[in-house]
Amino acid sequence: MHRLISFAAAPLLAIAVLSVSANADPIKDRQAIMKDQGKTVGSITPIIKGEKPFDAALVIAALKHLNEDAEKIDAATLFPAGSDKGETTASPKIWEDNAGFLAALTKYKKDAAAAAAAEPKDLESFKVAFNQVTENCAACHKAFRIKKD
Repeated sequence: MHRLISFAAAPLLAIAVLSVSANADPIKDRQAIMKDQGKTVGSITPIIKGEKPFDAALVIAALKHLNEDAEKIDAATLFPAGSDKGETTASPKIWEDNAGFLAALTKYKKDAAAAAAAEPKDLESFKVAFNQVTENCAACHKAFRIKKD
């Protein structure tokens, strides 16, 4: 009987251990997502600026990647209470105005999903989709991020 209980409980224990270790450092986890988003935005910003020609495949792939990263942002997991301490630029306002932060995050996720679904076929439609997403980034960073010196 003990073997049966141990055998049945083993997968649950493994899942619990993996969950804890996967989210052992919410600061590093959220920074990794934000850095990846910044890299993706940086890869297509030259198109908006007219420094590179419009490339629909590149743009669509980048917008889909931004959306995938946006879907990974879970406020409870990545911004738990106390994760404003340490090497982070997350503002205490995230926890002081959590409803405002969650609203900004929800809007970003919605706009990232819409941009990815739009699959822009030309520069003008890309500008509309991209600007909506990056306006969210700027607004959230202004309200909920400590500016680096």
